[in-house]
Amino acid sequence: MAELPKINIITSGHVDAGKSTLIGRLLFDSGVIRPEQMRKMEELAKELKKETFEFAFIMDKLKEERERGVTIDIMHRPFQTKKYNYTIIDCPGHRDFVKNMITGASQADAAILVVSAKQGEGIQEQTKEHTFLMKVLGINQLVVAINKMDAANYDEKRFNEISEEVKKLIRSIGYDPAKVPFVPVSGMKGDNVFKKSENMPWYKGDILVNEMDNTIQPPELPVDKPLRIPIQDAYTITGVGTVPVGRVETGILKVGDKVIFQPSGATGEVKTIEMFHKQQPDAKPGDNVGFNVRGIGKGDVTRGDVCGLASNPPTVAKEFTAQIIVLNHPTVMTAGYTPVFHLGTASVACKIEEIIAKIDPKTGQVIQEKPDFIKTGESARIRVVPTKPMVVEKQTDIPHLARFAIRDMGQTVAAGIVIDVVKSDAVKKSDKTKK
Repeated sequence: MAELPKINIITSGHVDAGKSTLIGRLLFDSGVIRPEQMRKMEELAKELKKETFEFAFIMDKLKEERERGVTIDIMHRPFQTKKYNYTIIDCPGHRDFVKNMITGASQADAAILVVSAKQGEGIQEQTKEHTFLMKVLGINQLVVAINKMDAANYDEKRFNEISEEVKKLIRSIGYDPAKVPFVPVSGMKGDNVFKKSENMPWYKGDILVNEMDNTIQPPELPVDKPLRIPIQDAYTITGVGTVPVGRVETGILKVGDKVIFQPSGATGEVKTIEMFHKQQPDAKPGDNVGFNVRGIGKGDVTRGDVCGLASNPPTVAKEFTAQIIVLNHPTVMTAGYTPVFHLGTASVACKIEEIIAKIDPKTGQVIQEKPDFIKTGESARIRVVPTKPMVVEKQTDIPHLARFAIRDMGQTVAAGIVIDVVKSDAVKKSDKTKK
């Protein structure tokens, strides 16, 4: 049997839209979660007096999340449909977890935007923020699930009302609503997720998984680009050694490869590659892997590092030029401003050294050279200096490591792409010493 194409999909939307429950339902109905696991979850949910959360528990493995009833970490769980092998990246909806959401979004090929049909919920602040971020981070394929239809008495009028609001929102961000399917679902009860619902005879479309299969196209795999793996975490496993974990963005990782981690500069040789607990000879773009590297220790690799081949190491930036759009800043952004840039899995405070020009976001034309400041809704080219070493790639070379979000005061204030990079001197010197 030929292997199905892989698709990484994120769910996004407001914290209470029922994302984790919907995913739990997808995994349960597709057979990934066995009934006995489900029963355990139900018992645990009762114990913690959160009776309706059992599906969400599947994704919220962390104890802290179970007690708070929210999603903190990003979970990867695979499930299959007739057409694709999906990996769901469950992204947190809570404000303080947006940086995880950004990490998730930067790894996804498509998104399910979950909006609640429950009275008083609908489109909320975070629904807007997430949708905006998805577009900026380059996710162009979208499926909308209008969830909690059971809480809206399966009312067609309510479904149409929310759908219209969502259409207006996504159109304003640059999606074409005509290409986006809208499915009325209940993650809690299972309506229209894997099985056609009898509660909504008025709905003539297909179930959620089929709409996903019909809408989403697999990404072209950037196998010919240099190897880049942003590291999400590094584990030390007794008897094995140090195992960095991350998603291959570009290139191919093979057993026996000599690799380098930047900006730390640690080098080693790949001993084994593991995916979903199975050993693999290699890993391609889109694969979430753990790989054991001979020659590196526990402290050598951390979240935010990027792995590449020693022969073509990731670029550590001394400074870079970027084009940004200010999404939501309470005042204005000026030269000297030092917010946190989230790129790949790294989050580093970076100083905006100068605002080169204000740009018309639609045409890319320069409106004003060297403006004193930029504000919400404006786009600009800026020169940026990281406060500590970080890996940055040019949009034209490796777009996967050129997209970033800028956060400050607990919110995403801007997002952008890297158009040029000045390499760090320190790295150039260390390159010479290695030769």
